[in-house]
Amino acid sequence: MNVALPALVIFLLVLPGFVFRSRFKRAERTALDYAPFGRVVAEAVLWACLLHGLWLFGAWLFLGELIRFDLLLGLLSSSPLTQTAAVASVGALAGPVVRYFGTLLAASVVAPTLLRSLITWRRLDRLGHWLAPVARFHDAPWYYLLTGADFERAELPDLIKVAAVVDVAGQPVLYQGFLEDFYFTPDGALDRLVLQGVGRRPLSGDKALDAAPGDPAGEERFYPVEGDYFVLRYAEAITLNIQYLRLEEEPEPPPAA
Repeated sequence: MNVALPALVIFLLVLPGFVFRSRFKRAERTALDYAPFGRVVAEAVLWACLLHGLWLFGAWLFLGELIRFDLLLGLLSSSPLTQTAAVASVGALAGPVVRYFGTLLAASVVAPTLLRSLITWRRLDRLGHWLAPVARFHDAPWYYLLTGADFERAELPDLIKVAAVVDVAGQPVLYQGFLEDFYFTPDGALDRLVLQGVGRRPLSGDKALDAAPGDPAGEERFYPVEGDYFVLRYAEAITLNIQYLRLEEEPEPPPAA
């Protein structure tokens, strides 16, 4: 009995599911995925069953080919004679078998990329959408917060303003600017924010709530930070505030009489 053969067959059957799952995820982690093994296998098997179902239906519909369950069970059999006979039969059908698995694996790479792009384009994963429970990328919370992906397309923010309190030489300093880009650590934690148009001021100079109008103590004073880009390390931020802004055109003045 060839013990490795059934394991190899099962691996080939489930492999498209693992490929599809890894390509479909929008994960902020680039290091090893530490998701529970049971959940990973369950998702991969589910995708593999769906893909095989579609491919078997297509093979029957367009090519008139049907799955040979007798050969599949023979490959998984514990009998050496049955395994040998099944391997010989599969060898005679090498062309269709290679075509089936080749196209299936290619689709497992291309299809999830297109599906993910469609979900993002149509905003099918935003909070409140009826498809969000299955279409939302639950492993990418910062993506939704820092891109405004939970807004409908017509309400997408034009600018995202970031304000962060940073400890500078023992003094809390408030920085604010417009988000240009963001990056993650290999473990999926937010690493740094790239800002433009940054200003800063010590929190001790925050405007007083009871200041009289025109009193300099009540004025909001930010000092511009020179440079094209300002890199803010998330690990150094004490608090982080996100504000979504939309630009509105000013109404044209009425024509002079």
